[in-house]
Parts: sequence; C-alpha cells; structure tokens
Amino acid sequence: MARLSKQDWLTAALVALAEGGVSAVAVVPLAQRLGVTRGSFYWHFTDRTALLRDALDWWEQQGTIAVIARVAAIADPRDKLRRLFRIAITEDPASGLEPALVAHADDPVVAPILRRVTERRVAFLAEAYAELGLPPERARQQAVVAYSAYVGWVQLRRATPDVLPEVVDDPEALAYLVDSLTSLDGPGGG
Repeated sequence: MARLSKQDWLTAALVALAEGGVSAVAVVPLAQRLGVTRGSFYWHFTDRTALLRDALDWWEQQGTIAVIARVAAIADPRDKLRRLFRIAITEDPASGLEPALVAHADDPVVAPILRRVTERRVAFLAEAYAELGLPPERARQQAVVAYSAYVGWVQLRRATPDVLPEVVDDPEALAYLVDSLTSLDGPGGG
C-alpha cells in the first residue's frame, strides 16, 4: 500500500468538515476512511489541531488566493466578476465546506482563517465593483451583497438540493445568478 501524502489527509479533513463539521475532523475516522492506520496521520501532523489548521490554510490558498490570482489580470471588471463567480460556484473541491465553516465560525481554529478569507474575498469584490464605477462605499455594499448571495447559494445547494434543483446543476440558473451579481441596474446601481 502506498503511503498517503499530506494532501490526502488535508483533502479528507476538508471533506469530513463539509459533511459533519469541525468535530468530524477526527484522526481515527479519517484513518478508517482513508484505509490506513493512525501512524500515517502522525507521519504528517502532530495532532488534530495541526491537521485542521493546515487543511484550512490549504483551503484559503486554493479557494481564495489562487482563485483571485486566476482572475485578477482580467481587464474588464464585469468579465472578472463573471469568471470569479463561475469558478467559486462550479469548482468547489469539498462541496458544502463554506456553510460548514460559517456554522463553526466560533471555533478557535476556524475563526481566524474564515475571517481572513471573508475579508480578502469581500475586499477583492469591492475593488472589482469600484472598477465598474461604483463609489467605494457602494462598491463595498455590493460586494457584501454578492458574497452573501454566493454563500447562500452554496448553502442551499448543500441543504436543499431536492427542493431547489436549480442551485445544483442548472446552467441557466447559474447564468442568471452571475448576471445578477455583475449587473449594477438595481437600487443605487450604475
């Protein structure tokens, strides 16, 4: 049997967190899920907290820093926002992770990383909306609304896929959401 990589453990931790919250990130159940002994875990991590912190750091890097880097150079701010929202909604490596993190925002390991990610994402959105011509205060408000819509969409996809199938895999619904978030025709819009 091949030795599991640190990344295998990080991915398993994020999936477990998405499925069952912070308490689901436990060494023995993860080892069982991965088909290895606890010794494999201790090869990469000192303890469960280290695993959780490293997994969330990886999520921050891949789900925020790398995504922003992928779209930052797009010159047209509307195209930048469209691409950003499509990536965020369609390239979710651990489906349901965002709502699980929000639900555990008071956890001492989750809280600082969730705060950093939220601040960075909203700031990037605000910059893009400012590039569309909104004054800074309105750009920030639009960023908060857009981010809230994104988190809500992801939460509904996780919690009620049978009631709202549009949020699961409906290209027209996704296009409508993205168009709504990139259009400034609403109250106070341009």
